[in-house]
Amino acid sequence: MATPSNPIILLLLFVLAAAAMSPATATDHIVGANRGWNPGINYTLWANNNTFYVGDLISFRYQKNQYNVFEVNRTGYDNCTTEGAIGNWSSGKDFILLNKAKRYFFICGNGQCFNGMKVSVLVHPLPPPPSASVSAGNSSSASADHRVLGNGSLGSRVLVALVGSVWIGIGSGWFF
Repeated sequence: MATPSNPIILLLLFVLAAAAMSPATATDHIVGANRGWNPGINYTLWANNNTFYVGDLISFRYQKNQYNVFEVNRTGYDNCTTEGAIGNWSSGKDFILLNKAKRYFFICGNGQCFNGMKVSVLVHPLPPPPSASVSAGNSSSASADHRVLGNGSLGSRVLVALVGSVWIGIGSGWFF
């Protein structure tokens, strides 16, 4: 079987194959977005506008000599106390892995918790991978089209198979 000698085609196929096989990447949720970890920000509103999954990161950006971050339990969160803290960070750029599906509680431990520097996030388990099978009995054609073409995994596989077929066809002299 002949292979195409054009390096652009080889590169294109490699990139498409890598994209199809790469796992979903984690999200880095920057607490407070562009306002960072500071007093007077409604972190409850910020948290409610984000969806957290196992494997995501939550990152705190702040002036390292002014503030800090403690992971605490519900009581510590409600009472702004660091007693029995689960973890603490003070680098000013703290990246914390959310590795379990549960509710996490974070506070600033230097008294600023009382000024609103606390956030609670609910981390969800990863959703199951999309099903490749489509049952005709309980879905409309529109939802079936979405499941077959709309999910990245199956759609990417179809694309790779199509490009691979063209590649084989070019190498065999079927095209051009």
